[in-house]
Amino acid sequence: MMKNIILTQQEIDHKTRRIAYQIYETFPDDTEVVIAGISANGYLFAQKLAAEVEKISEIKATLCEVKINKQQPLDPIETSLKPEEYANKSLILVDDVLNSGTTLIYGVRHFLNVPLKKFKTAVLVDRNHKQYPVKADFKGLSLSTSLRENVQVVLGTNEQYAYLED
Repeated sequence: MMKNIILTQQEIDHKTRRIAYQIYETFPDDTEVVIAGISANGYLFAQKLAAEVEKISEIKATLCEVKINKQQPLDPIETSLKPEEYANKSLILVDDVLNSGTTLIYGVRHFLNVPLKKFKTAVLVDRNHKQYPVKADFKGLSLSTSLRENVQVVLGTNEQYAYLED
């Protein structure tokens, strides 16, 4: 199995900062945005984004962890915030990789049960293999891959990178 690095830690940091500026430009009048990361890597990426948004602006970034069963997306979705804690606020749903769009669209569906001020999506890598009509409003890297290739993102405390494996 071959591992091709597609994003280094420095590139991930740069793309995170760029997305944070895009968020700031999209929500200039907001004092708070909810950054909801899909469990595991999406949440780790959301933490990085929230820290960067707060570093570059006066916007308070409230984190929310979203737990979705990726094999059974119709299963109930759990969030670390109660619906009333994100109701009528601007929300960004975050994941590390947008593959088929299944996880993102079921995440979007969950949040549509509550009135939101504004709703956007962000991903670190968009693979361009969507099976659902969902798009990333903010993306770090757009990458056309074959269906047999797999994008993996490592967001550890000591090392951060993304790679493509055959």
